[in-house]
Amino acid sequence: MKIGILGAGNIGGTLTRRLRELGHDVSVANSRSPETLHDLATETGARAVWAKDIAAGANLVIVTIPEKDVPSVPAGFLQGAAPNVVVVDTGNYYPQQRDGLISAIEDGMAESVWVQSQLGVSVIKCFNGIEATHLLERGTDRASEGRIALPVAGDDGDAKAVVMALVDELGFDAVDAGTLEESWRQQPGSPVYGADLDAPGVRDALSRAVSERTGAWKA
Repeated sequence: MKIGILGAGNIGGTLTRRLRELGHDVSVANSRSPETLHDLATETGARAVWAKDIAAGANLVIVTIPEKDVPSVPAGFLQGAAPNVVVVDTGNYYPQQRDGLISAIEDGMAESVWVQSQLGVSVIKCFNGIEATHLLERGTDRASEGRIALPVAGDDGDAKAVVMALVDELGFDAVDAGTLEESWRQQPGSPVYGADLDAPGVRDALSRAVSERTGAWKA
């Protein structure tokens, strides 16, 4: 699969490494120039490109940038993508730690619903609640007892199926977490966030989530 990754931080860099290991054709971009990604590109064999070119020919684009930077994603960033390109949002809203106040999210909008509204394209929510080192190192085969599971939320069933298959390929079970409106169940502060649960544990944690933002996860 041809994959574009917009963002080269902890999760973006990790997905670049893992997806290249699996043989996918990966392009990666950040908010600066391709030259700043020389080391990652050399290490992995991924192509470093400008952000505006991240989707060229891509079957799947992963947006993995700070929430506060989502409005600055280049307009038409999917130009040149393959038909029916799937867009994945890995982001989290950290108002106190990084992003500042985003009123719509504070007022109850699910993070990825807000991201979708900013990007103007349908997105699938995944990879937001696992530590980058665990994503890099803790994938296992399907027969492994206690295999870590990742929730996947979204409204497009076909796109969700593509992402769930990719999660499995990376070494994790994929759990259907419902619609994008329900993706608040996997936001920071929820029982599933950062918990490294197996599939039954993820389903139970999603069912116990409450929508109110509290503590460190609230501006």
